[in-house]
Amino acid sequence: MTPSRPAPSIRTAPPQSRPECRETLDRLTHSLLAARTSDGHWTGELSSSALSTAVAVIALTLVDRHRPQTALRAHARGGIAWLIRAQNTDGGWGDTTDSPSNVSTTALCWAALTIAGTDDSGCVAALERVRDWMRRAAGSLGPRPLADTISRRYGKDRTFSVPILTVLALAGLLSADEPNTDGSGNEQRGDDRNDRTRDGIDHRSQGSGESGVVGSGWQHVPQLPFELAAVPPAWYRWLRLPVVSYALPALIAIGQARHRQRPTRNPLTRLVRLAARKHTLRRLEAIQPRGGGFLEATPLTSFVVMSLVAAGESTHPVVERGVAFLERSVRADGSWPIDTNLATWVTTLSINALARRPDWCDRLGPAERSALSRWLLDQQYRERHVYTDADPGGWAWTDLPGGVPDADDTPGALLALHALRADTPEHREAACAGIGWLLDLQNADGGIPTFCRGWGALPFDRSSPDLTAHTLRAWTAWRPVLPGALRVRTERATARAVRFLERSQEPDGSWIPLWFGNQAAPADANPVYGTARVLEGLAALPDIEAAPACEHRAAHWLIGAQGGDGGWGGAPGVRPSIEETAVAVSALAVFRRLPRAATVADLDNSAARGVEWLTDATEEGRRVETTPIGLYFAKLWYSEKLYPWTFALGALAAVESADLRYDQ
Repeated sequence: MTPSRPAPSIRTAPPQSRPECRETLDRLTHSLLAARTSDGHWTGELSSSALSTAVAVIALTLVDRHRPQTALRAHARGGIAWLIRAQNTDGGWGDTTDSPSNVSTTALCWAALTIAGTDDSGCVAALERVRDWMRRAAGSLGPRPLADTISRRYGKDRTFSVPILTVLALAGLLSADEPNTDGSGNEQRGDDRNDRTRDGIDHRSQGSGESGVVGSGWQHVPQLPFELAAVPPAWYRWLRLPVVSYALPALIAIGQARHRQRPTRNPLTRLVRLAARKHTLRRLEAIQPRGGGFLEATPLTSFVVMSLVAAGESTHPVVERGVAFLERSVRADGSWPIDTNLATWVTTLSINALARRPDWCDRLGPAERSALSRWLLDQQYRERHVYTDADPGGWAWTDLPGGVPDADDTPGALLALHALRADTPEHREAACAGIGWLLDLQNADGGIPTFCRGWGALPFDRSSPDLTAHTLRAWTAWRPVLPGALRVRTERATARAVRFLERSQEPDGSWIPLWFGNQAAPADANPVYGTARVLEGLAALPDIEAAPACEHRAAHWLIGAQGGDGGWGGAPGVRPSIEETAVAVSALAVFRRLPRAATVADLDNSAARGVEWLTDATEEGRRVETTPIGLYFAKLWYSEKLYPWTFALGALAAVESADLRYDQ
């Protein structure tokens, strides 16, 4: 993580005219262009994840115990070795190797060591440390304190709490007041238990169609209503499911595992679930991408695989394809990332950052821009999405088959296409489809959710300020060339979106984003990122549609949130990072171009100090360090190799045309 630096001395020359600022921008540009694939786009690299590694190890181990395969055991051993190396000094694990320990990831790593660990000294010592950490976190290793601790972390949203509790049940860690031990104070691992209770599964009933209860562990796992997945997708928004829209595979697989291990006593409900079992398994198979990975996500795919094994479906085709995905996704060091890649997202970030340079066409030639246009057009969904039932027209975060169209990647792609070539019929056709897709997604409150309109009030299904602002930028950029009816519809939607942003602004002038957080900030929020992104979205609007009062409060909040050294963290007083400083500088620089920004005091000085911090922090573009600010579903942190490059480049390029002046 980027260390704090002394406050730079303020120079009299504006930053855009200083050689070191231009040299930093040029070096960042050169490095970003060099990071392209042989096909000309960007793939990036997500950080390795202890959470992903733990659940992948568990899934492969459970499959191996039913259908022994040398390769699966080797992957599991490699994952366990990586987890032991990545364990924090306090005995826990965070989502990345730069993350503080948290109860979710630590609980899953504990389960992985319990199920797949060995009796060697390194594993035994790691288990001792993690048991101590979990005891401190939960107050006890008894099942009720553990279950309550996990449930409190996520509240009403069961998208992730139920999978974690399922894993603990599979590991036998919810079956007694203290986990079973081997006499040395360490948990017995699954391969040392008798056949009936191995892995927390009643193996007597495998293949018999009967359900068996293993101890009391499964009673702490809430039953997910998997039978509801049998209804038409159009009904989902009315059912108020206890998980978010993209978690349907987990709803089906974990629900079936829980029902198999501890069926309901209600005879009618039991009959309904029995009748829905095969239908929902067919539904699960139908929505599995051809690559095997649900959302290209190791955690979701692993939860599905292990749960189907617990449901007596170890040979199901979904398991086979899921295992193949996990085998392809493992890294040379034995770890797994949170997701395969964010290729579409980082490509649009890179294009939109480069396009802020007036001379960007000189650095990215016509053939290269044409290839990027073709690649982006190929990523647009042209058919209804089998997973979310989304209409055609959107973009996902990845070019791989597990992606799902969403309301952050779609605006990003629209802005990139506009920058590349807004005047061709093919681009306008794609833009009309993408803008129509976003218009159809808009919620009744005027805001934009991530995946599905009107699904519910859980995270990722409700309206979000950062996604709404990103959508505003895309609508505004393309509006002049839209056909009449679509242009009128976009104008009306814009007014509704602005009203949503006015209502969702915090009393202090900030906005809280959805998809980015900060591990050191209160409630893990990242108001710096959210406020910066919304300010940029509002600044894209013409004066007649703008919300100047909101803009001014946001700009004042950002200026006040700046650290004494000139950098920004995710919130006031939080250690600064390249990513967060860059988005703040970018927003202030973009806003600075507008006449309505003239009355904001200290705006120029604040942005200029941020530029100096970025120049120093990147060693004038020679080195960049990543920070875990990416927030995946249910508070899973990640860092992305290209984020600091694209964010810093975009910020410095925005400053070049902002005409900053110091008040000296």
